[in-house]
Amino acid sequence: MTQVLQENRENIGKSKLIQGRKPRWTWIACLAGSLIVASAIMAVVGFNVAGWAVLTALFYVVSNYAVTRIMENGRKATDQLWTNLVVGAFLVALLPLISVVWTVLSIGLPGLLAPGFLASDMTGITGAVDQASVEDGTAILGGVKHALIGSLVMTLGATAISVPIGLLTSIYLVEYSRGGTFSRAITFFVDVMTGIPSIVAGLFAAGLMLTLVGPGDNVMGFTAVIALSVLMIPVVVRSTEEMLRVVPNELREASYALGVRKWRTILKVVIPTAISGIASGVTLAIARVIGETAPILVTAGVAVSTNWNLAKDWMMSLPVYIYRQMMFPTAPAAPDASEQRAWAAALVLIIIVMLLNLTARFIAKAFAPKKTGR
Repeated sequence: MTQVLQENRENIGKSKLIQGRKPRWTWIACLAGSLIVASAIMAVVGFNVAGWAVLTALFYVVSNYAVTRIMENGRKATDQLWTNLVVGAFLVALLPLISVVWTVLSIGLPGLLAPGFLASDMTGITGAVDQASVEDGTAILGGVKHALIGSLVMTLGATAISVPIGLLTSIYLVEYSRGGTFSRAITFFVDVMTGIPSIVAGLFAAGLMLTLVGPGDNVMGFTAVIALSVLMIPVVVRSTEEMLRVVPNELREASYALGVRKWRTILKVVIPTAISGIASGVTLAIARVIGETAPILVTAGVAVSTNWNLAKDWMMSLPVYIYRQMMFPTAPAAPDASEQRAWAAALVLIIIVMLLNLTARFIAKAFAPKKTGR
């Protein structure tokens, strides 16, 4: 009898603990009901995948809120409502990215896997060659080697110019300036440069090189490097400045208390602490400029052969290559060949951006301050 009474007490205690809580499978029931109702409505008005998904999400949010309010209370229902809205907003933001990656991957992968695509340029590829390839069903000739090399060389040149300038400017603004007129002027012009259209940067670089070297010789890779640097510097400055400001002042004061000079404190304490954010900011700047088209068209022009020399002749880049292949097919009567090369080049560009992000994470992990165990 004593054992039975004890079990009854335990059951009563458990029931009190779970009172006012909905079952864990409630969201599954709400989702299933929303799917059924949305499918019934779309069957009447005409089925559409986008409309079906929107109606399902709407019915799910409303039903989940109503069930939570009835079975629990208004506070938990409101919390559940905002949780669902935040998750829904995240999914909506994620859908375009997934769509772009899937589209480029599905269409561009056959061209990327074509023999010689990465190892050849467009030298000798004419409209007759493309038309014959499409009509005969043979492999499409011509590749992206010259554009890939051009993009990498110009981006590396712009990075070599922008990162030191941006990093030193940020260090001055955070560590040395006292909020004077000069520092406020720098901040103002950096903010203005952040919003400069890319075509304006290209025109500035073209005009500058036209003044320095004269007409005819100003269309080259180095002119594009200057244009990309104009776009890249403000991004590096702003991101690095924010990361340096996040570093706690206690770390600087501790270093000064040990007698370490200011420049060495910045080099050994401040920058290693903020290296993760600095690497991310530099990667963001590189990702922005590597996909620019307008300033490259104005400065480096268009080329069909591989050019490694930034100081001579025209140079092709991946964005310009994609634009030219899509808008001006090599064989207008058979544009499939040019479209295949364009989509494959777009896939190469996305892969490069992904590799840049992975490199930034590796650099941040490798140079971040090491954690010591207790």
